[in-house]
Amino acid sequence: MPKTFSRLTRPQMRKLASGEKITEQGITFERTQGGDGIFTVNIMVEGQRIHRVIGRESEGTTRTQAEAFITRIRTDAKCNRLSLPKGRKVMLLFRDAAEKYLNKLALEGGKDLKVKKARLTRHLIPFFGDKPLSGMTPFDIERYKKHRQQQPSSHGGDRVSVKARQQGIVPGKESGTAKPGTINRELAVLSHLFNKALEWGWLDRHPAKIKRFKEGGGRIVYLTVEQVAQLIEATKASSSPQLYPFVVIGLETSMRLSEILSIRREHIDIERRVIWIPKAKAGQREQPITAHLARFLADYIKALPLGIPWLFPSPASKSGHTIDIRKPFIKTVIEAGLDPKHVVRHTLRHTAITHLVQAGIDLPTVKRISGHKTLAMVERYSHQNGQHIQAAMDRLQQRMSIA
Repeated sequence: MPKTFSRLTRPQMRKLASGEKITEQGITFERTQGGDGIFTVNIMVEGQRIHRVIGRESEGTTRTQAEAFITRIRTDAKCNRLSLPKGRKVMLLFRDAAEKYLNKLALEGGKDLKVKKARLTRHLIPFFGDKPLSGMTPFDIERYKKHRQQQPSSHGGDRVSVKARQQGIVPGKESGTAKPGTINRELAVLSHLFNKALEWGWLDRHPAKIKRFKEGGGRIVYLTVEQVAQLIEATKASSSPQLYPFVVIGLETSMRLSEILSIRREHIDIERRVIWIPKAKAGQREQPITAHLARFLADYIKALPLGIPWLFPSPASKSGHTIDIRKPFIKTVIEAGLDPKHVVRHTLRHTAITHLVQAGIDLPTVKRISGHKTLAMVERYSHQNGQHIQAAMDRLQQRMSIA
């Protein structure tokens, strides 16, 4: 259907005084000081701004020619023949870049795709969606951080209720909104997208420097020895046959949820007491295990059906193994008399690392066991309880024996 113009008509254009203009449907007609008229076009085509001077009225240029230019440029864009200066990048909107990013990462065998996709679709794309990737600025990043700080946390946080305090659970930083750590994980995905866009030639430069929040101000939630015993007893009575081995592995290794559930038989070396983790967060590594866990796993593997490679098999899952164990875990936590708002699956990891530190194990060794990238990340656990520090000072006093 032909376009209809109500403002950009010949009678209306004749009425324009010098310096006045009319814009309609991407076409602008401006009357110059000399009385001539100039037609220009300013439109978005395939996510790219196209601005062109079509010509002067004195040279015979008409609105029809401006319309024809728009039709041609849109047709050329569909055929990927949009005339651009040589070497210029095609402008990508953030939502399109995010989709291409996830697809290429999947082809490259990228890590944590499920988590990256969740952070993009839940938060980053809704905020940056129609923003050109190359046009993002530090101000845009700061606006996003402020926006997320005003939103409720999607992870429930570590706020400590009266019930949790009565149970003696070590509290985390109280906050009803998205915490700095949560926002930092989202910014990490954004930073990785920028870096890959540079690597893949989508960008000529890094669009914006990302400043992350400082972390580590809050205390980490972990279970006491008594609470561990309560949880283990409740887990033994669970109707889920996979929950007990999951909890035991978590508490005796500090492995992450995804690392535990994706263990394969061939990854376990009972004699050397290690579990091979090919896709750990900080890179592939060997996970040391206790003698008790080695004996437990040897018996557990014998009871598994033959021909199934996974330690936690799930025929209904596309991956072939269980990917979530949240529901039985929550039920068991409640039955153990603990608060499921604060005792989550990741609490098993926090508990194992905290008790390693409190047992006097040096931080480099704890880092080797936990699989953290840096010692700074492990040092957070050294402040959870002062008893091990005081015990160390007592040993120093005994050794020095200063009168």
